[in-house]
Formats: sequence, structure tokens, C-alpha cells
Amino acid sequence: MCSLEHVNPRVRGIRVSPHSRLQILAAHITQDITLGALKPFKEVIDVSSGDPHRAGMKPITFVRQVLAVCLLPQLLEKKSLPLDVRLRARRLLEACDGGSVGSYTASSGILHVRQSIAEFIMRRDGGVPSYAKDVLISAGFQSALMVVVKLLASGEEETQTGMLTPMPCPHTLPALLDEGGVTLVPYQLMEDRGWAVDLDELHRTLKTARGRCEPRAIYISNPGNPTGHVQDWKSIEEVIQFAAAERLLLLVDEVYQDSVYGEGREFISYKRVLFEMDKEYSETVQLVSFHSLSTGQMGECGLRAGYMELVNIDPEVMHFVDTMLCISITGTPVTGQLALDLMVNPPQPGDLSFDTYTQEILLTRATLSQNAQRAQEFLNELPGMSCQPAMGGIYLYPRLHLPSEIIEKAKILEVEADVLYCQMLLEDKGVCLGAGCQYGETTGNYHLRLCILVLPDTLEEVLAGLGSFYLHGHTSSP
Repeated sequence: MCSLEHVNPRVRGIRVSPHSRLQILAAHITQDITLGALKPFKEVIDVSSGDPHRAGMKPITFVRQVLAVCLLPQLLEKKSLPLDVRLRARRLLEACDGGSVGSYTASSGILHVRQSIAEFIMRRDGGVPSYAKDVLISAGFQSALMVVVKLLASGEEETQTGMLTPMPCPHTLPALLDEGGVTLVPYQLMEDRGWAVDLDELHRTLKTARGRCEPRAIYISNPGNPTGHVQDWKSIEEVIQFAAAERLLLLVDEVYQDSVYGEGREFISYKRVLFEMDKEYSETVQLVSFHSLSTGQMGECGLRAGYMELVNIDPEVMHFVDTMLCISITGTPVTGQLALDLMVNPPQPGDLSFDTYTQEILLTRATLSQNAQRAQEFLNELPGMSCQPAMGGIYLYPRLHLPSEIIEKAKILEVEADVLYCQMLLEDKGVCLGAGCQYGETTGNYHLRLCILVLPDTLEEVLAGLGSFYLHGHTSSP
């Protein structure tokens, strides 16, 4: 690889997310502070993405205790640890080859953990069958999604595969599709309806896309990332019917399923709705759903584990999914797989760890719900800013008004206006937010992304900095 011309053209074509530029700037500012530079703030507060533990949220005690025993089996004899912790650790070690977390596992994950996940899905969906053979573990949600994207890609054909993708969408998704060789086909979520999925918009998008690509899949985020929208039964049913009529693979990101707090809302899985429909749908519509250890109540981002369940997928295709996982260089860490088991099968009433576990989960839920309400009220009181109520997930996605000076300056600097705004906020107040354009904004509106799964005191610092900057300093030069 002697020069740029020898780099794979597909890699050169991967779009760089503005999120990366903001992260680099935040790292430079942090380093400057460490070296003694004087700033008008003590530290950078990064709420641009979901990393709860970095933001000060505490890990679940039961998860960490069991993993500690699995890493150091001598602790099995420590009677100071709760009995249910030691029993669970012993069972998980028995599921590992050689009784050690240092052993390799099957490419699709430890069978015992996959069975636990299948049983969790059955409980969640009211008894709808789920099988371990259809559950595949990966090194996080994105690794699983990339496997599917690569299988969808049309290879050397002239017409690329297309994927209907919500706007706004997770900030990593456009680059992932670029790498996988799949065309992003944007459909707009309805902000004035709380970022709902609109059936007419899906039909319009599909009609427009045909001819420039071959749409083969639709991506859904429920609860929405970064919008916080939670679909109801009717909306899910409509999307399934649309996918069936247009012969599209349904890819459903359900990683925030444990983080629904909107009044009168509950998480309903796409699989549950699908299996309540007539056989023309339940036995034919192809569905891949995703969940992750790093999101919501667990927040174990560093353990790098997630899973996907494949429904109505041809067994011959399943073979190649497993093959892709097998050749992946980012195999799922064993500790992450064991933590997945703890996520889907937590302590039960009567277990010694149950009370502590329940208290910690309830505290996380309460913090998320209260932070959402507090931040929504604050943002909606700022003149020119509006924020749709979030019903779930860990983000708010407010719209902001930018003065013409910033918009013109952004054009001169050849950066997106909301990215420039976030850079200015970061340098002036030490608050790092996500810029809306990184999620595929195409409407000419400007948005910010704010993670609210943080300590309440941290949220207050963020809101104070943002409010002060927005009201008094948002026309100053960077």
C-alpha cells in the first residue's frame, strides 16, 4: 500500500461523520486542560453519544460480581459474595470450553447464552416461539448489522442494493452502509408527529429510489435513535404490511427496548406483532431484530456484545450469516457473552441479589425519565428551540434556530452549520453535543442530539452551559 491510489475505492468513499470531528476536538481540549491550559470550564462534558458509564452512571452490581467470579474462579469459594452470584458464575463457567473465559467460543456464540436469549424473547413476546438456532451473538449491534448488510450488497452488479433508512438515523449508519456497499435510501420521519413513521412517505421514497438502486431492505429504529419515538401496534403492523407488499427485509433496531418511559407507552417488538398477524405475513415476512448490551439499563459499552434474531430466513442464508461471523476479526468477547446472559436472565424474586438489582434498575429508569422531562421543559423554554417529547431511548433531539451569521460562516468554512455551532459550544462551554446533520439531515432544519442517561447534576451542568451559550453567545466567532 504505497500511496492513496492503492487504497480500496470503497474505503476511500466512506463518508466521515461530523461526530468524529467533534470527538477529536473534545479530545484535544481535554489534553490541553491536562497540560495546564486555562479554559473557562474545568472539563469537557460529552453527552453527544450514549456511554452511560463514562457519564457517571453506575454498573449493575450483580453483573459485575458474576463477571468477577468468572474471571477469577477462586472467588467461587468466597462466602462474602451472595450465593446466587456464585451459583450463576459456576453455571456460566460450565458453559465455557475448559471452564474458562479464556477459551474460544463458537462463531455464533455460546449455546447456553443463545438459549437464554431465546427464552427471554419468548417471555417478552407472550410465548411466541424463539429458538437458539435463530439467535446469533456478535460483538455489538453494529457488527451484527454489518454482517446482514454485506450479505445484502449486490457485489459487482451495476445497480447497488438500497436500504430504506430513517432520517434522522443513528450517526454511524451512513458510514456502515458505505463500507458494506449498500445505497442509503432516506425516508423522512414526521417531526410534527413526534418523529413517527409515515406510510405515505415510505411509498414515496421507494418509488423515487427505484431506478437508481434496488431497494431490498428497510431499517427501523424502535425506540427511535436519536428521536425517542416509540411505535404503537398499528404503526408496526403497517410497516410489516408495507415490507410484505414490497418484498423488503425488515431490519429492526430494538436496542432501547428496556428504556421506554413515555406515559401510556410500552415496548412492543416487531416479532410479537408479526406473529399475531395472518399466516400470509407471519410465515413469509423476513425479519432480523437486534439488541445490545451497551444500551439502556446495562450500559456495558466496553464489553462489546449484542445479538440478532433471524425470523423466516432461508436456512441456506443462515449458513452464510454464520460464515460471516466466523471470519469476522471482531469476535464477541466471552465476558460480553456472559453479560448478555445476565441481562436477559436477571435475579428473580427470592434470590439474594434480587433486591439490590431491582433498586439499581429502578434508579436508572427513574433517572432517565426525570432527565427526559427536565431537559424537554428546559429546551422548549428557550426561544427558537423546540423539542418533541421522547417516549423512550436515551436521547433528545431538539430543533434549534441558527442566526444567519453562523449559517454564512459555516458556508465559508465548508462545514455544516450545526456542526459549527457544536464546535463553538464545545470551545466556549466545554459541552459536547451531537450535531443533527450527522444523522442525515436533508430538510434544511438544524438539530442537536443530547444523551440524557447521565447523572442529574451532569445534566444540569449541560443545560446551564447550553442555555447560556444559546441565549448570549451563539453568534460569537469560534
